[in-house]
Amino acid sequence: MSKLLHPKATAVWLVDNTTISFKQIADFAGMHELEVQGIADGDVATGVKGFDPVANNQLTPDEIANAEKNPQYQLKLKRNQAAEGEEKRRGPRYTPLSKRQDRPAAIYWLVKFHPELSDGQISKLVGTTKPTIQAIRDRSHWNISNIQPIDPVALGLCKQSELDMAVQKAAAKKAAETPVMSDDERRKLVSTEQSLGMEAEPRIPTAIEGLETFTLGGRGTDDDEDDTARRRRESGPVDADSFFNLPSRSDDDDDDEDDNSDDPRR
Repeated sequence: MSKLLHPKATAVWLVDNTTISFKQIADFAGMHELEVQGIADGDVATGVKGFDPVANNQLTPDEIANAEKNPQYQLKLKRNQAAEGEEKRRGPRYTPLSKRQDRPAAIYWLVKFHPELSDGQISKLVGTTKPTIQAIRDRSHWNISNIQPIDPVALGLCKQSELDMAVQKAAAKKAAETPVMSDDERRKLVSTEQSLGMEAEPRIPTAIEGLETFTLGGRGTDDDEDDTARRRRESGPVDADSFFNLPSRSDDDDDDEDDNSDDPRR
């Protein structure tokens, strides 16, 4: 399908060289009527040179004459046989040079907040390549430490409608791939009323978590404790003075003290 070349420049030429209404020019050039009026007032498209649609095989003189006679007449683009069957080239979106440095930040934002998007969808949204997307996913990008996630819509790399459409498409695809729950699994589900009526499970405070099986070690069994208590009862009461009785001094110790009595250092 053929399209109009240089719509704004064509509108400038039609405003300057014809008496066609602003509404007709706006519909033909794909512009707003107020924008065409701004061109006539000199507020819009200042310095834009008019593009002659007749000389460039866009309109015929008869088409312009019919539009001037009938204000309700809609201009029709002249058929261009060379443009028949032409399709839009598919591939990554063209990104201006001034915004290419922002693509890693936009990719990081999409990967972080919309992981359901495929590499192909991200590539079409921001105009990048799959190796770059994969490098940011696995954090092997050479500048990953300095990349901050930024919304691609805020950066002007894509429209909000395009992003919403891609997210909805990815979510629908993910929902279709999710396995359906079997009847047995549905029966095991608990209703909301039953789950609210259940008692809360006791939880161990995080400060002592992992210490529920802790023991001091070396602790005997109940039989050993009974034997110890029986021996204490058989031995009778303990004399407190027995803990302070010192061993008696022998005669050899007395002789040693007498021998050392002549020592002048004593």
